[in-house]
Amino acid sequence: MTDSYDAEGQGESGLRRLVAPNPSPMTETGTNSYVLGTTDLAVIDPGPDDAAHLAALERAVAGRPVRAVIVTHSHLDHSPGAAPLADKLDAPVLAFGPSEAGRSAVMRGLDGLVGGGEGVDAGFRPDERLADGALVTGEGWTLEALHTPGHMANHLSLHWRERNETFTGDTVMGWASTLISPPDGDLGQFMASLDRLEALEARRFHPGHGAPIDASSARCRALRTHRLGREAAVLAALSRPQRIADLVPQIYADTPPPLHGAAARNLLAHLVHLEQTGRVAAAPDIHPDALWQRL
Repeated sequence: MTDSYDAEGQGESGLRRLVAPNPSPMTETGTNSYVLGTTDLAVIDPGPDDAAHLAALERAVAGRPVRAVIVTHSHLDHSPGAAPLADKLDAPVLAFGPSEAGRSAVMRGLDGLVGGGEGVDAGFRPDERLADGALVTGEGWTLEALHTPGHMANHLSLHWRERNETFTGDTVMGWASTLISPPDGDLGQFMASLDRLEALEARRFHPGHGAPIDASSARCRALRTHRLGREAAVLAALSRPQRIADLVPQIYADTPPPLHGAAARNLLAHLVHLEQTGRVAAAPDIHPDALWQRL
């Protein structure tokens, strides 16, 4: 196991990528954890509280001072390892806030009404909050925190100014689109976050899962096109009123049935966004079992 960790991320000076042993249909080969810097360091997304993975990160740090352990968002595949690793490294845990931080007014209103909470690290609390635009610095590196909600309300991306590269967490990945599950996820926020990340014109994205992305702006455009295509399919299917359970096999016909639960959550995100923009209505009100109709 140690050798597989040490083989990761040797090609770029000042950055190592270590992949946690948590592969799944939702995490690809596993969660990417990053060790940034050469003299004093930052650790980004320690991942799950897995002893072998945390030991590998500690070896990668190799006794050098760590300025911060930074969490892009508090899902169980990203944040539980933060506190135990930070304790070992004598470093603070930084994040935008607890799991509910950054929710839109719409999603705050839906809390408790639409399910959700899949994979959320509900007890996560950072030592320090990292506000939008805040900087974390070390010798030779500067990270700018960018609040990029959508996949998760408290999601941060981190722009590495010296390299014009960005750690995008689960907002932008190269191998798949991301889960958006209300009220933790918000499609309107996600689309705005894509706009913000595209505007960076970053040389490279370093995602929370999967390989680095060199065509960063093109990937943002592709993800936007994908979501707009889903939206068009939803509106076309609602030529007659339907429920999510009826819509999923129509709109996600190319998705394996074991992933239809996640597809239903994404579909709910689309429907909430369409309701908020005045294009569909839910009866009797917004709920996973509601009857949806096009206006």
